[in-house]
Amino acid sequence: MIDELATVVDRLQAATNAHDIDAIVDCFSGTYRNETPIHPRRGFIGQAQVRSNWQHILAAVPDVIAEVTRQVVDDATVWSEWEMRGTRVDGQPHLMRGVIIFGVDNEAIEWARFYLEPVDDDDGEGAEGAVRRIVGSA
Repeated sequence: MIDELATVVDRLQAATNAHDIDAIVDCFSGTYRNETPIHPRRGFIGQAQVRSNWQHILAAVPDVIAEVTRQVVDDATVWSEWEMRGTRVDGQPHLMRGVIIFGVDNEAIEWARFYLEPVDDDDGEGAEGAVRRIVGSA
């Protein structure tokens, strides 16, 4: 069971790196539900939005590579840490890192909680500055 669940994530990574939109979409169930807790309005349901999102990603970052740096299987849930990198068509680097928690059933992803965000190394803020900004103190 554990191997089957991890295999779905492995398939998604391989399909992403092959830039195979049909194989990417096939990793998700027809009733797939995406939740993005940091940006709640970005949530969606269904394979059609998966396809649309990945068409945009592959067009904008044609050399995108995905790496699953860590994953843990717990019951029917796969906790995975991802890095996605490449070069956008405008020449700018693309780098995202974060966690995606997948609910898997029948060899398909049924739901995900998505915490993947662009990496921001240019803010110069450091830990103390970030904490002060986030809590609104001087």
